[in-house]
Amino acid sequence: MNRLSLKIALVLIASSSTAQASVLVVGGGLAESCYRAADARDKSHDALQICNRALLGEPLTREDRVATYVNRGILHFARGAPVEATKDFDRALALDPNEPDAWLNKAVVLVQYDKNVEALPLIERALLLNTRRPALAYYVRGIIEEERGNIRAAYDDFRRAQSLEPRWKQPAIELARYQVRGG
Repeated sequence: MNRLSLKIALVLIASSSTAQASVLVVGGGLAESCYRAADARDKSHDALQICNRALLGEPLTREDRVATYVNRGILHFARGAPVEATKDFDRALALDPNEPDAWLNKAVVLVQYDKNVEALPLIERALLLNTRRPALAYYVRGIIEEERGNIRAAYDDFRRAQSLEPRWKQPAIELARYQVRGG
């Protein structure tokens, strides 16, 4: 695991409130329970089964089905199953190619496995489509830019992440490593 993958892994572990972008489901039932499990990063088998039952047994709107695939993908990823997570993000995108958090979560999975070149356009797409977690998108993009040697772009992304979620400590930790010089 390279330095970038390690940083992303630590962010996902240390900051459940800002980790992956779960998608709210309207209407209650199992799909809403799946959302709550994804938002809490519940790694239990029961949480995953709730999502499975929602997808198989509930009459979901297209939006709720998309959201449930994203949320189940987050649970798969939290459980260490990136292939299954990616499949769910792809299922969500097949139903709605404009679902920003499916793009962002898929990018996070790619970054975990050193596929930064593939992840960058997905992050861009998530930002363009107004992801619910733009701070995470800017943070991950900042790490990728730093790895690529684009220090100014990385710094700008970390600052943007910090301005969007000032209570999230990870962007401030990254920014503390920089020295801004005039002139």
